[in-house]
Amino acid sequence: MSLSLQIGAWVLLALLAANLPFANHRILALGPLRLPKTLPWRLLELVLLYFVVGGMGLLLEKNAGQIAPQGWEFYAVTATMFVTLAFPGFVFRYLLHRRD
Repeated sequence: MSLSLQIGAWVLLALLAANLPFANHRILALGPLRLPKTLPWRLLELVLLYFVVGGMGLLLEKNAGQIAPQGWEFYAVTATMFVTLAFPGFVFRYLLHRRD
């Protein structure tokens, strides 16, 4: 698999992972909750999935060659991008008015 195809798959995985907390009522899409899943739970999941996707990106970079050193700016930008990718799920869950 070419490197550009791997990067495209990783970005698609990041998009899916960023929206996962808002798409269902289960913790990490695995275990059911007895109580409704609140916004703090969803944000905690979002942070955890940010680190999971970041770790997968680190493995991708390691397989491609040498890992470049990163400063705090890199993590600030990637966290902001991950939150931006989560915006459609947030809108669907909290801002879209649906008739029940």
